[in-house]
Amino acid sequence: MILCCGEALIDMIPASLPDGLEAFIPHAGGAALNVAIAIGRLGAPAGLFTGLSHDMFGRQLAIAAQESKVDISLAVRSDRPTTLAFVELINGNARYVFHDENSAGRMLTEQDLPDLPQSIDTLVFGGISLIHAPAADTYAQLARREAGRRCIVMDPNIRSGFVTDEAAYRARLMGMLKVADIVKISVDDLDWLLPETEDALTALLALGPALAVLTRGSEGALAMHRDKWHVEVASRPTMVVDTVGAGDTFLAGMIVGAWESGLLSRNAVENITPNALREILSFAAAAAGVSVSRAGANPPWRHEL
Repeated sequence: MILCCGEALIDMIPASLPDGLEAFIPHAGGAALNVAIAIGRLGAPAGLFTGLSHDMFGRQLAIAAQESKVDISLAVRSDRPTTLAFVELINGNARYVFHDENSAGRMLTEQDLPDLPQSIDTLVFGGISLIHAPAADTYAQLARREAGRRCIVMDPNIRSGFVTDEAAYRARLMGMLKVADIVKISVDDLDWLLPETEDALTALLALGPALAVLTRGSEGALAMHRDKWHVEVASRPTMVVDTVGAGDTFLAGMIVGAWESGLLSRNAVENITPNALREILSFAAAAAGVSVSRAGANPPWRHEL
């Protein structure tokens, strides 16, 4: 199983009602949940470790996960509120305002960390869950604990406007990148993480990962391997509705492509070939292309590719 570790929240997506009034529609979202749902829909075994509320939104998130074949048995349930992310769409691109104080997701502690069954061989981290303690430190501890025993995948998915302690956040991310095997990162995230760094992707690999994949929106993706070779894939032409969850779907496509090829392990990633990686990234681009063609975080099912 591929266990996605991080936030499950409600994306409040703007919409126009038939009478012309503006409204927000609640959609299941959050980086970890988006990735888990996309993995489940694409046909690989997915699980979710997060904090889930017993409130109405928490129930919505649980149903959304289960409908996409995501195992939520390791999720920690509580009476704390669900995190809400109000989305502003500007030229199809999403900006977020988060309401997260004392939420079910944010208040996870190291005492909530589960003993993982042997069936889980890959852990995926990223998103706003890595910004604020105690949950951020809980996820970082889990990554350190399992590094070397399971494949560690990371997508920082940085929301800089939500960061209140930049020094602590940067230190946490750097520590997790050092134990990661695979990193997926956007151009904006790489610029924020390693500002004014010449050849930032090489610098990222020097931290420890065997593979780094840089997503560049309509310009496709560039992947660089520790052995100094790289491959590129183009994005899929499509009519873009919005980009909510696009990066999460691309990451899920990468993971499922690698899993189906038997390449989702530390040793396999270190020895992956350019041709094999190109096929994996092409599959990820196809999945992301479907996601951006419709509103909200709504990744494709396998039959839609």
